[in-house]
Parts: sequence; structure tokens; C-alpha cells
Amino acid sequence: MANVFKKLFGLINGIRKILLNVIFFFLLAVVVVIMLAGDEPVIVPDNGVLVVELRGTLVEEKTWVDPMDSFFDEAFGGQGTPPETLLSDVLESIEKAKDDPRISGIYLHLSEFAGGGLNKMKQVGEALASFRDSGKPVYSYGDYYSQAQYFIAAHGEKIYLNPLGSMMFEGMGGYRLYFNELLNKLKVSTHVFKVGAYKSAVEPYTRNDMSEQAREASAELYDALWADYVTSLQQLREIDPRLLSGTIEDFKAVLAESNEDLAQMTLNGGLVDELLTREAFRSQMIELTGLDKDEKSWRKISHKNYLDAQLPEFIDEDEEKDEIAVVVARGVIVDGYQKPGSIGGDSTAALLRKARLNDATKAVVLRIDSPGGSGFASEVIRQEVLELQAAGIPVIASMSSVAASGGYWIAASADEIWAAPTTITGSIGVFGMFFTIEDSLAHVGVYNDGYHTTEMPVMDITRPLPEAAAEIVQTSIEKFYHDFVSMVAESRDMTYDQVHEVAQGRVWTGAKAQELGLVDRLGDLDQAIIAAANLAQINDYNVVNVEPELNARERFLRDLFGQAQVFLPVSESPRTIDPMKQKLMGVWRELQLTSKFNDPNGIYLLCEVCPIN
Repeated sequence: MANVFKKLFGLINGIRKILLNVIFFFLLAVVVVIMLAGDEPVIVPDNGVLVVELRGTLVEEKTWVDPMDSFFDEAFGGQGTPPETLLSDVLESIEKAKDDPRISGIYLHLSEFAGGGLNKMKQVGEALASFRDSGKPVYSYGDYYSQAQYFIAAHGEKIYLNPLGSMMFEGMGGYRLYFNELLNKLKVSTHVFKVGAYKSAVEPYTRNDMSEQAREASAELYDALWADYVTSLQQLREIDPRLLSGTIEDFKAVLAESNEDLAQMTLNGGLVDELLTREAFRSQMIELTGLDKDEKSWRKISHKNYLDAQLPEFIDEDEEKDEIAVVVARGVIVDGYQKPGSIGGDSTAALLRKARLNDATKAVVLRIDSPGGSGFASEVIRQEVLELQAAGIPVIASMSSVAASGGYWIAASADEIWAAPTTITGSIGVFGMFFTIEDSLAHVGVYNDGYHTTEMPVMDITRPLPEAAAEIVQTSIEKFYHDFVSMVAESRDMTYDQVHEVAQGRVWTGAKAQELGLVDRLGDLDQAIIAAANLAQINDYNVVNVEPELNARERFLRDLFGQAQVFLPVSESPRTIDPMKQKLMGVWRELQLTSKFNDPNGIYLLCEVCPIN
């Protein structure tokens, strides 16, 4: 028997060594290739097309992923982490290509695009419109178009669709999972404390359906966003209004007129310009740009490679300019230090402090894309905003797609608040929630008992929540809500009652929030930066993104594998989004949200209807 196990162990150990050697030599080959190709510039083909590849979600700041994981995921077509596309990269590449004589047009690669906020898509659309004004065309091709993909495509000159493809408008809204019955069956006790009639973030754990207050708030929000979406499309293309009416009768009528052919319906309804097979489209692009003999396809370059191919602009190192610092706060607000993709109270405060301690900083723009989170962490960040102002440095809060609840908290004390018309904001309300499992344990015959020296309530997940503890928590929640409303009232020059009337957890669009006094101006990040310069009374300045510093290992891997990714080919017909996987990932993100509840006081400022990207 020992002999058998010895041979088995030897076999396993041999396989382990072989795998390690394969990995080692593969990495060595990657390093050698990069070193040999390091001096070779990325070539922009003459008469080439810029491929604007929107993969996954459009974001203000990418979620931190280990560079090695990112490279292998890209190289082998993996789906280990949800893909993201940086908005600033897209806008910069389009802007530079507009006046680049080597670029003859833009191809919108949208098959993997999953959306990312109407305001961000509008910024891309405006950049594409400016590009077209230079006389260069914008094309897109799809086997089908989702609602988000079509919005981007509609800003192009020509939209092509596979003859077997389709496109339909679903409208806007949101559905959530409700766990109350499951928790009851598991005999888990849910303890909820909240202030705000419309603060419904805890409803999934206390109900099996949406409350009327939540339905009312959601209806007003999504109806406004949908109206903006439809109006934007109608300004871009002549679309059969029946396809945008949202009624199934109108849709069936247009489909019947097209002999029940979904692709033909999109053509007849003005959604697309032509139905083409993939090969027909490929041939048309080759005819337009000429043949790339190496790639055996049309001449093109991805927008990521295009940015790497740009020659660095001349900078006079002796010239010291004033700086406007941009600090991005994207994700759920969590206590402590966090990597990009989540907002850490301590880590984001550190970025604001870094900007404050830089003598060149004359103004700060806090770019927010967050549904909120920890109340404690939100206040830690806001205190740094106050420190900036005390140092004589004006602060502009610039809201992206979402800046609600805790996201609004960190914006409220800024000198000015800017939002997009479609920003989701407000949600001024507070809740606390935790679970106890004493009944679950009792059901399987496990009990908790012991001794404690004082009458102070003990918060223990395995014991019932003492009534005294519930009273203390509720009192704390009410006090926090009062402080929230008071802080907003003081910051916005409003009375407590005026803020309370529009608070109570209610969400608003940026346009409505401006009417209600919660927002000063409507505009995007560039306009907020100009406003910051005006407040600082400076004309000549550099815009600097304040980012967390990487350690030595992270810098090495970023430089190594980041350079390697430049040489990865752009797929002409890439993967499309798996709708089942996308839905499951959404469910998983919703469940993961509870893991971000790490506020030391158990008090949260989180918007219930806001997207979490």
C-alpha cells in the first residue's frame, strides 16, 4: 500500500513540476517578446479605421484587477472578471482621431457593451457627433443591438444589422429579488431601522414585493430617464414612433407589416440603414479602407492601441503650472482602504488629502459615481472636503450616473454641485440592518446562554436582539437622519423643513434635483473643471487625476503585462454578451452587497434603486 501511495505521489509531483515549468517558460517567452518588441512603436495604419471597442460597462474608474490576471483573461478570452471600458479613454481617442489624417473613420464595436449610465453614453454620443462634424464617417455593425448598444450606434452615420438580427426597445426600469420568505423559512430574524418613507433599500429582506412608496419613486425616476432616452433618439434618427411607444399593440402592428421579420422591421422602422451579412460588411470595409495584407482584413486600430501610439506631447519641465485635481469616487462606499472600484472612506480621504498637500493644487473636482454605502466612511470623506475648503482650495462635486444617499453626502458640502440631467441623486435617508440566527440554531438544537457583568445590551448574531438595543439603534438612525438633513440644509442654504420635504429617501434625476435646490448646475466633468478654474481664478492650468500609488510589485506587473496587451489582436467578430451569465452576475452583485456592510456603527446611506457597477 505504501508503495502505491509513493508512486501516486510521485506522479502528482511530476505533473506539478511539468505545469510549473510550462507556466514559467510561457511567462519567460512573454517577457522576451515584450523586451524585443519594446522599441517598436504601435503603428497607426494610413486610411485606417479607429475601432471604438466598448466592452462591458462604461465606467469613470476601472475596478482594480491584478495586471497578470487581466492579461491572461484578455489573451485567452476568459470571463473571469466583468469587463469595463474607461470613459476617459474612449473620449480621448475619439477627440484625437478627429484631426488625425491617418484615421478615416470610426467603427463602433458594441457586441459586448452592457451600458453604464445614460449620461456617460451621451458623452460618447457627443464626442461621436463632433467627430462626424470633421467630415469622417462613423459605422456600426451588429448581429443584434441591445437598448444601450443602439443608443451609441444611433450617433453614427450608418447602422448595419445582420439579416437574422433584431432590435427592440424594452424601456427602463428595475427588478429586485426579495428574500423575506426565504429568511422566514431559514428562521433568520431580520432587524431593520430606518428613517424616510421612501427609503426602501431594506425591503428585499422584509417584504416579498415592492412597497407603494418604492413603486411611486421608481416610476417617477424611470419615466423621466426613459423620456430623455426617447427624445435623444428622435433627434438623431427618423424612427417609426410606434417602435418607441412602449405598447405591445404598436410593436405587433409594425412587425406584421414586415411579414413578422424582426430584422426587416428594424429596417422599415428606420432603426438601421442596411441589412448585411458579416462577410458583406467586412468586404465593404475593405473597399473603404483598403486591404491590410498582414491581417487579411480592413485597416483598423483599437482605441486602446491608438492611445498608446500617440506621441507624448511636449512638456516644459521647467514650467510650473497650477493644477486642478480630479479625484474619482466610484462604487459602494465602504469603511477603510479599498482598491479602485469601491470607495474606501480612508483611501478616498487620502486622495483628497494628497491633493490638499500639493502646493500646485488650486481647486479639486470630486467626480462621484456612487449609490452610497457606509455613513461613517461618507463622513470621513466629507471631512476632507471641509479641510480642502479651510485651506482655501475650492471643491466642485461633479455627479456622474449616480450620486445618491452616501454619494450625495460626500457632495453636499462642496462649493458647487454639478450633475448631468440624467444623474440619479438624492435618496437622503438612513437605515440600519442586521440579522440574528437564534431561531435557526434552535431549530437544529443549538442554544446560546452565558453571563454578562452589566445591563448593557450585547449584540450577538446567535442571540435575540434585546429591546434596549433596538431602541438605541433606532435612536441613532433618527439622529443620523437629522444630522444628514441639517448638514444638507446648512450646505445648500435651505431650511431643515425644505430639505426634509425632498428627502425621506426619495430619488431624483439631476434635472429635478436642480429644481429642488439639491444641485447647482447641469453639466459634465469638463464643465465642472472649468467651473473649478473659475472659482480658483486661474486661466492656465493642468488637470491632474489623483490616483492611489501602486507598490513595487503592482507597478512592475502593470508595466509588463500592460505593454503586452498592446500586441494582442483586435477580434473582428468578438464574443457577444451571454444574457444568462449577465443576469446571474447581477444577482451575485446584489447578494455581494451585504458583504460591504462594514460600517462600525451599522448606519448606511445607500440608494435602493441605483445601479451598482
